[in-house]
Amino acid sequence: MFSAEENEAVKLPDVVVSADFRPSTAQKTAVSLTEVKRETIEARGAQHLEEVLNLAPNVNISAGASRGRFFQIRGMGILSQYDNPVNPSVGLIIDGIDFSRLGGAATLFDIDSVEVLQGPQGTKLGPNAIAGAITMRSAEPTKEFKMRAQAGLGEYNTRNLGVAVGGTIVEDQLLGRASIYTHKSDGYMQNDTLGRDDTQKQDELTFRSKFKLFATEDLTLDFTLMHVNVNNGYDAFTLDNSRHSQSNQPGVDTQNTNAFAVKANWQASDAVIIQSEASYLNSSSTYSFDGDWRTENDFEKHNRDRDNYSFELRALSDKAGRIFNDSTDWTIGVYRFVQDEKFNSRVDYRSFGPDELTQLTGTYKTENTAVFGQLDSHLTEKLILVSGLRVEDFNANYADTGFVRATPSNVKKNVSEVLLGAKLGLNYQAQANQLIYTSLTRGYKPGGINNNATLPQNQRQFNTEYMWNFETGFKSSWLDGTLVTNLAAFYAKRLDAQTQSSAQISGTGNFVEFYDNAARATHQGVEASMDWFVTDQFRMLGSLGLLDAKFDSYQNPDSTAYNPQGRQVAHAPRYTFNLGTEYYTNEKWTLRANVEGKDAFYFSDSNSAKSNGYALLNASADYQYDKHWKVRVWARNILDKDYATRGFFFANNPANGFLVDEKYIQYGEPRVAGVTVTYDY
Repeated sequence: MFSAEENEAVKLPDVVVSADFRPSTAQKTAVSLTEVKRETIEARGAQHLEEVLNLAPNVNISAGASRGRFFQIRGMGILSQYDNPVNPSVGLIIDGIDFSRLGGAATLFDIDSVEVLQGPQGTKLGPNAIAGAITMRSAEPTKEFKMRAQAGLGEYNTRNLGVAVGGTIVEDQLLGRASIYTHKSDGYMQNDTLGRDDTQKQDELTFRSKFKLFATEDLTLDFTLMHVNVNNGYDAFTLDNSRHSQSNQPGVDTQNTNAFAVKANWQASDAVIIQSEASYLNSSSTYSFDGDWRTENDFEKHNRDRDNYSFELRALSDKAGRIFNDSTDWTIGVYRFVQDEKFNSRVDYRSFGPDELTQLTGTYKTENTAVFGQLDSHLTEKLILVSGLRVEDFNANYADTGFVRATPSNVKKNVSEVLLGAKLGLNYQAQANQLIYTSLTRGYKPGGINNNATLPQNQRQFNTEYMWNFETGFKSSWLDGTLVTNLAAFYAKRLDAQTQSSAQISGTGNFVEFYDNAARATHQGVEASMDWFVTDQFRMLGSLGLLDAKFDSYQNPDSTAYNPQGRQVAHAPRYTFNLGTEYYTNEKWTLRANVEGKDAFYFSDSNSAKSNGYALLNASADYQYDKHWKVRVWARNILDKDYATRGFFFANNPANGFLVDEKYIQYGEPRVAGVTVTYDY
């Protein structure tokens, strides 16, 4: 919380972000980004990333699971994953560890900040960030002993409890911090068939620990250890689009993840800094659901066991190491990432016939090896030319055994590509508090494999997608630092765009799904935000995203299928917005409220079904008892609006003989209110 002292105007603090190779403040980083800080996370009673992402312009979420865990930025991003291997368009990085496609792990206790980077980040983050990236940073260890204990209660039998402790372990040498947090809720569905109200439950446990070792005067080591155990239910869809499920075998959305990372920062000399990062992640997950949403025995279950290994080594120039007549900072590095995934899928729709059974077991292994570099050339005292390049060797090997709807499957596919990402930009620091920037970037997303044995051979593999993105922005601080504004405009061309298509198998609830390079698309728009202390007691915050993202051309392999050419792409609302206020009545009370929402958007590129636009009202009130205790009452979606986080359009209703396509939606959370008590020491 911000407060005024001695009647001086409150100035907004500089925020250090990690969007570039060199840490910098948000206002001096030449990229469109939204930062959600700890105070905002806690004011919303937010437990998971899905509950704060509406604050970022031109960002959307696809659920189709217990949580919204598939992300879209500027209209780009995967919408779901079943048995097919996929490559993400939006990277998820938690404390430096790649959690892409593992969005269920994005819990928020003891998270200091969430950064949403809009636009391709390929020169720094590689192939997982053609649309952008989301990074989450937990609290760092401190020299002083600090402790936080938090407990909360809310509607739908919501309860949570967490503790974080940190401080000096060895004087002047080792710092540490650890946190553990559990969150439980019955969820927002009532299963009338089973007489239960917890089939869409949330049951999440998160443990994090960090250690900072000052090995020598010039060498610092950071260690991170995480354990995330998600044991959620999945029972979201109904034939009448209500919150009353009729399923007889509701599914689960579970994830058990252990991850470890070590970072080293070595001041090798006055000229060179050497940095390295290594990480390991193992995650086992199960995703299952009742396929007919009724009392038949149709069911899908997808198990995955995934291991990630990564290593990166960078050399950065320090002041004495600048080149070209002391005008240019440089960064060079190498990167290695290996992902080994084993899967087992069972798709059973035999109520429609004895052949409607799929059983697949297989492996999907990818290897990325990259070299990269960046030059920051000071053309003048105020003007910097940024030039970056990344060359990446990508290899993927897929193999499966089993059968797909009575068709034997023994698919073996290999992908081998050399990928190229680049960035060219100009940053002009007009004044100390005003940055103007432009950039031209080339992002990439590697090709992949469709594993459905019933597809023709020419649809079994798809190629790399590339995107050229031009962006210009203006970041400013006004009125003695009490008003911060950001404005960015972008124009992007997607070439060989990877699109997800699906077709229902006639007379069944089963689908044939595949990815293809079916399209070219243009994505253009504007992102704006402001943060303003109008007085030392009253603060206003807001953001606005405008997006025009359309298919210039679209070639579906099935000429009789729906064609979205000329249409807005899926999950790309034309506008998103957020407007909030904070009122610091005195040293004890803080009142907050905000309205956030978005325009209607298409659910898929394979049909014309759309969501409804919506606006949600949220509010909270904090009471600071003394310097240790805080009580917060909060509510989200106060007006109890129904809104969709995932949707389908297909025939699944037996009353219509499975012949009439209808729209089915998964709802976001209803009105939820609660109270949280926090003790800080």
